[in-house]
Amino acid sequence: MAGCLRLPSGFATLSRVNTLLLTHPACLDHVPPAAHPESPARLRAILRALDTEAFAGLTRIEAPRASRAQIARIHPPDAIDAIEAAMPASGARHIDADTMVSPGSFEAALRAAGAVVAGVDAVMNGAGNAFCAVRPPGHHAEPTTPMGFCLFNNVAIGALHARAAWGCRRVAVVDFDVHHGNGTQAAFAADPDLFYGSTHQSPLYPGTGAAREVGVGNIVNAPLPPGAGSTEFRLAMERRVLPALDAFAPDFLLISAGFDGHRADPLANLCLDEADYSWITQRLAEAAARHCGGRIVSTLEGGYDLGALGLSVAAHVAALMDAAA
Repeated sequence: MAGCLRLPSGFATLSRVNTLLLTHPACLDHVPPAAHPESPARLRAILRALDTEAFAGLTRIEAPRASRAQIARIHPPDAIDAIEAAMPASGARHIDADTMVSPGSFEAALRAAGAVVAGVDAVMNGAGNAFCAVRPPGHHAEPTTPMGFCLFNNVAIGALHARAAWGCRRVAVVDFDVHHGNGTQAAFAADPDLFYGSTHQSPLYPGTGAAREVGVGNIVNAPLPPGAGSTEFRLAMERRVLPALDAFAPDFLLISAGFDGHRADPLANLCLDEADYSWITQRLAEAAARHCGGRIVSTLEGGYDLGALGLSVAAHVAALMDAAA
């Protein structure tokens, strides 16, 4: 905790809050074509899963827009301008073979990044932890290149906000999406005070994330073969990612929470289930309690089977709530 400054803010009343849920209706207005897997139905499934008595204790906040200055800590201004200029007046437009934008996509992307920034502010002001139910996702977006369904790298923007606004010197991201977060790794790889740890299927899109990719000693990749399940996932976390996270001793922890490693997901071939997502959330919360006062902000990445996504997010958020209680 010594690495973070506690600054006065209008969020001071959040000292009575355990877990925040940050989202915004604009995140439903990013509308790829009907067959695209990264659809508004994903967010609707999550919000339905969290609209039950078990989650009545969540404090729900509309995500603000991230400012250009906040986004520019990761993405150069001309890259931000290029994404905004790519928005069509109607219909959908390809950014690349996988990544589509519609008229509402830029606003959705501002809110998605803004949710993580606001989550950091809230947790630094005393909220227990936060989950950002937002889209488009972010971890494939490299500093100058949107890709893989992602426009801005939400979690990396939040990490640099924790540093710039709150003096958190050492900031960690742990990513359990089935796809490697090449964008987060690219943004962090040269900075020893930023940590990126990932489990992911390999081989699989985007083709990065080999164990030999270590940055300046701050990158830990634990690739999993197709067909790997709970045992392999938990061993990878226990033997590689979690010990490295403890050694790094972060001042703030962010999670890229992708749920497409679920056995039901159509885009990959891992065999995880809701219990695995609950388990890893608990383990990450324990690490955060050891090093940074339990301060965690988690943000949605992948997950494309709607039923599995809702159940998995519910397990993840329930574990965050337990940790913050």
